[in-house]
Amino acid sequence: MRRRRRFAMGALRTSAAAGAAAAVGLIVLPAVAQSPGGIAGVTAAGAEPQLVQEGFVFTEGPLGTTDGGLYFSDIRPNRIYRLEPNGKIALVREQSNGANGLALTRDGDLLAAEGDGKRISKRSRDGTLTTVTEGIAGKPFLAPNDLILDTKGGMYITDPGPRPVVPGRTAYVYYLPAGAKEPIVIDDQIARPNGLTLIRDGRTLIVDDTLGPAVYAYDVQPDGSVKNKRVFAQLRDIPEGKESGADGMALDREDRVYITTVAGVQVFDAAGKYLGTIKVARQPANAAFSGPDKRVLYITAREGLYRLDMLAQGPDRIGK
Repeated sequence: MRRRRRFAMGALRTSAAAGAAAAVGLIVLPAVAQSPGGIAGVTAAGAEPQLVQEGFVFTEGPLGTTDGGLYFSDIRPNRIYRLEPNGKIALVREQSNGANGLALTRDGDLLAAEGDGKRISKRSRDGTLTTVTEGIAGKPFLAPNDLILDTKGGMYITDPGPRPVVPGRTAYVYYLPAGAKEPIVIDDQIARPNGLTLIRDGRTLIVDDTLGPAVYAYDVQPDGSVKNKRVFAQLRDIPEGKESGADGMALDREDRVYITTVAGVQVFDAAGKYLGTIKVARQPANAAFSGPDKRVLYITAREGLYRLDMLAQGPDRIGK
């Protein structure tokens, strides 16, 4: 308990090396065996995610910064942290209302999907907190989960609602035009929409479903609306009778899509072809590229934050 209290005060230190956790007296979990040949163009043979730090409760929302740092959230303790380029982990925000997915504006403001706050919030660089949107008048958010910005400043948002899942409850994918206060519904036919990303040219939106194996793609229109919904990919190795656990996503510079699932981080090419799975010691919830030249994939996985040196490179845009 004493060590956990020190952690809560933001006194942790980490490093780019796998030995960081051991340096502060924490136990490094055994690595999970990977495919010995790696994933072509993605991971080198024998590469394995390394523990950066544990002692969290439920890590989520990783978001790379232009200096190679990383924001991430710890949902249940209501905190947002920043992993500095020098390896220090700093507490950025407390009482974050169950903040999950994070995004950065061009001005450097930090956006958060607050599941408990039922809103999208903005933390300005001076620390000021404001509400961006609480949903549609008369139909507020259930529990927003993830978000991503387009090049116009518009925002795509998933709102699966809180756990436990209520049979028959409608969940939503929204688009909030730049400057608007109320989003528009772009899909209400996914059982539990969760992670999402935009292909680099902004013309395709990808959304997964925590309950099922299908991952969906949409053609993005000039006004931010979507059409031509279709199955982009089918997740692999989901135990029979179990949820897929499909959660947060990352994208690389070749438009490969990285989807966190119960089986690990599953990687698909731009056409939806399965390339392989990155195994993690704990079930992953989200992933993001950062580090020097965006060559590190950070993975949030329950009590831990992990990193994996990559052959692939993150996208040439702000955030994810």
